[in-house]
Amino acid sequence: MKVYTHILLVFFLWSTFSFGQKSFSTWNSFETAFVKDFRRLHIADLQIYYVDNLELIQSERNVTKQGNMFRIYKNLLESIDKETLSREEQLDYALVSYEINLHLERISLERKWLAIKPKRISDAGLQNVPMGKEWYAYFLKKWVDASVTPDELFQFGLSEINRAKTAMKAIETASGLDSLEYQKHINSDHFFYNDEATIQKSFENFKKEILPKLVGAFPKVAELPDVYIERGKNRAYAQVPAYYNEIRSTFYYNFFDTPFNKRQIAWIYMHEAVPGHHYQIKFEETLEKSAIRNLFSYNGYREGWAAYVEELGNYFNAYKTKYDELGKWEWDIIRSVRVAMDVGLNYYDWSDEKALKFWQQHIKGQDDIAQREIARMKRWPAQVITYKYGANQILQWKAQLEATLPKEKEFPWLAFHTKILQNGALPFSLMDSEIFGN
Repeated sequence: MKVYTHILLVFFLWSTFSFGQKSFSTWNSFETAFVKDFRRLHIADLQIYYVDNLELIQSERNVTKQGNMFRIYKNLLESIDKETLSREEQLDYALVSYEINLHLERISLERKWLAIKPKRISDAGLQNVPMGKEWYAYFLKKWVDASVTPDELFQFGLSEINRAKTAMKAIETASGLDSLEYQKHINSDHFFYNDEATIQKSFENFKKEILPKLVGAFPKVAELPDVYIERGKNRAYAQVPAYYNEIRSTFYYNFFDTPFNKRQIAWIYMHEAVPGHHYQIKFEETLEKSAIRNLFSYNGYREGWAAYVEELGNYFNAYKTKYDELGKWEWDIIRSVRVAMDVGLNYYDWSDEKALKFWQQHIKGQDDIAQREIARMKRWPAQVITYKYGANQILQWKAQLEATLPKEKEFPWLAFHTKILQNGALPFSLMDSEIFGN
């Protein structure tokens, strides 16, 4: 018994020496110590390819060291009276707690993994990896939010499929055409561009037209650095219609072997440029964030914001015709189907054939995209869900606020968007509790 007590004492003294002190007089001292000790662990950032994440798991000794640090700081955090902190410090307190709990969950998985780690990690999908379902549930939490589960997200995907289908059917009905005439119309040459100059000009014109409509609804929207538009030349990114490069402040539209659908102009620009990725990232660069908020990054927030602003096209006259709005829904139905398919492939053990049949049940005539997306979801599990989940969270906050407003009162866009943006990228469940008070 004395030997065991001595071992515990030595361990506590070693842990305290290795990871700072056992108590802190101020929040600033806690923050400084936590940030310093976290960085000392050299924990790899989340990678988009699941094999990379598994290969970057450190040795058993280092994983144990990580667990010791997070447990020490968890106890220290719980000894701090959150109510005595400022509003900013309370937000950081909640963020540290969120991260500690998620890291402890990761460490528990990694300890199990290290005991059974195969000589070669299969690149054929998580179905073929030991602990595949457990890893998928964890990757969902890292990509989307710590509060989510696979089963809930599958049901969410089904509900979003129905929402997209309902919106698309309403546009078809409003056209006054029967189904055959409607399909012939939206696939006619009128809706497609065949040369780069015309596509470029359309994006540039939309850029000029949309900015004045956003002033007064998005903070600093007219004050931030300009966004550039270029044709993408990298076929490695051909699986997406467009992408944003924050280092170059440029979004790239993809135009390779097929005509470019003009219905994509409005929603792509809003998603990739302003008020989407470019705007959100450049706005965040203007913020004075705490050391703790600078320590962590949340791609789910960024993708969710960019998908959310597509929903605002009718509010800000970005979708001039019902067919501009249709372009948004044509990609939205793909995102919605992907939510359920991602869970099916990576958690419910769907075969590629079953996933393809699910796709065909909801999307007609785009099997080539389906095959590409199936491969993507197996290689990058959970990532595709971020768009729909994040947009839905923000739309829920919008609906909650709308429900409290008198009928004649206009929606306070500027205040609402400032509330979401002013702290930078954060987990959605933390924003829900700490910023929106739910």
